[in-house]
Amino acid sequence: MKINILVCDWFEDILPDFIQSFPTLFYDLFNEVEMDIEYQLFDVQKGEFPKEFKKNELCLITGSRAGAYEDDPWIKKLLEFIRQADAAKAPMAGVCFGHQVIAQALGGKVEPSTKGWGTGIRVSKVLHPKGFEYFPDKEMRLHYNHNDQVVQLPPEAELIATSDFCENEAFLIGDHILSFQGHPEYSMEYAQYILDHKTGTSPKIVEQARESLQKYTPQGLQIAKWILKLRK
Repeated sequence: MKINILVCDWFEDILPDFIQSFPTLFYDLFNEVEMDIEYQLFDVQKGEFPKEFKKNELCLITGSRAGAYEDDPWIKKLLEFIRQADAAKAPMAGVCFGHQVIAQALGGKVEPSTKGWGTGIRVSKVLHPKGFEYFPDKEMRLHYNHNDQVVQLPPEAELIATSDFCENEAFLIGDHILSFQGHPEYSMEYAQYILDHKTGTSPKIVEQARESLQKYTPQGLQIAKWILKLRK
């Protein structure tokens, strides 16, 4: 099994010392499910992309501090790559910015959220029957860290999960695309670090996020299992 990780931001200037590099969060997550996964990194901001689409290889698009609606050349190239991957029915998953840019590329719409910063662990209602295998209680609990939201899904997308804070928490397209606003790769330690070092935001939001870390157990591993099922 091979996962091509399309790195859309390395977060080098804000990563804590206990994380070697941002992609290691994904290694740790997926390696809990399978130990024989091969990883290849592509620096999307430098124009690096897989040269071909293979049914037994998964493309995973990471988070970023950029906006999916921005006019940067690398984002335009990423949008086109996503359209080509979709046309080839190549297995593809998106996380946070990855979720948003997949929606933007395939006919949806992304905007800055009027509700502000989404953080902490959020509980979403799972709506799609395919999600019940992974979330039998019909609730999905994930770490979040975002200011933008998907406000309109692509025409072919099916909604997986929703919440009062974010209507389009997750979606699927066919049997080859899975996309999540949340961060399945975040560890509790990293989520706590983000809250400890976030500046310029409401203390109330930070306190509520801290409380959510105490109250809920994130289900990123369930997301990893589902994403790995995309391979052909």
